[in-house]
Amino acid sequence: MNDLQPIVDAAQAAFAQAATPAELENAKAQFLGKSGRMTELMKGMAALSVEEKKTRGAAINLAKQAIEAALNAARQAMADAELAAQLQAEALDVTLPGRQRGQGGLHPVSLAQERIEAIFGSMGFDVAQGPEIEADWFNFTALNTPEDHPARSMHDTFYVEGGSATAPNLLRTHTSPMQIRYAVQHVKKYRALAGDSGEGLFGGAMPEIRVIAPGRTYRVDSDATHSPMFHQVEGLWVGENISFKDLKSVYLNFITTFFETDALQLRFRPSYFPFTEPSAEIDIMFESGPLKGRWLEVSGSGQVHPQVIRNMGLDPERYIGFAFGSGIDRLAMLRYGVNDLRLFFDGDVRFLSQFQN
Repeated sequence: MNDLQPIVDAAQAAFAQAATPAELENAKAQFLGKSGRMTELMKGMAALSVEEKKTRGAAINLAKQAIEAALNAARQAMADAELAAQLQAEALDVTLPGRQRGQGGLHPVSLAQERIEAIFGSMGFDVAQGPEIEADWFNFTALNTPEDHPARSMHDTFYVEGGSATAPNLLRTHTSPMQIRYAVQHVKKYRALAGDSGEGLFGGAMPEIRVIAPGRTYRVDSDATHSPMFHQVEGLWVGENISFKDLKSVYLNFITTFFETDALQLRFRPSYFPFTEPSAEIDIMFESGPLKGRWLEVSGSGQVHPQVIRNMGLDPERYIGFAFGSGIDRLAMLRYGVNDLRLFFDGDVRFLSQFQN
């Protein structure tokens, strides 16, 4: 291979001098290409004897392997240099804090609902959940709402498939159906333990029904203060001696705790609801802040109608109570100073992130 060593040295020198991948490939072509020096040597073997071919071929193969090894080494060195330059250009400061995903949080309406549940829970009220697709009986009939009542109109209510012509299904227009559902289950449970007479258990008196029912409700309505889907909390307290005095006490305690201020006034304004008699709207007025001096409607309320008491499976001559229904969205608007209900449901993270701790 002594006569081939200069070719190997020349190839190594050419590869070392190449500054770019293109120059390296050109140098390769001079020695290993179709017209390269090693290829020409292989062609010249045709005139040799068989024994000479063996000796000469082995020497040429050794030289070719040495050239290929030098080429691969040059390629690797060039790749390492390119990577080092790239790492230098894109150097990272590992002492900087990492980039983390933004942390989510509860929706402001959910925050308001959790607050409402906690406040009434502290006053001994259970929290009940019920179906959003409701039967006509629970949504209207059991709540003493006659068939010709405007609330049954398709202009106000979303009716859905299922049920029948006389007993259709609908998206509940309020959470008041839980009055009936919860009370019926409460009465059944009591009578299963005590029998229909109830003698000897709880002193012969059924334990009071004290419950709130928060959740989504649906009506055909949409503007700055109304949404086709909104949240309501229904409250119910039924016993043997529950009066409007108890309603005022409970609601005043709730509203001052919810807004974290005693500087507000509460008033009852006569109204009409088919499921209560007498009925009243509840208004509040703040004594300070941007809403100072304005009466704001926050709830409908009243003494539970005797027919509704009967539909619960109770005797209205013995049991009496009150109910109220408040819009959670409206309470959230007042608490957080939001003037357009639609902002809660637009999904704008810039708006929603303001309510996270």
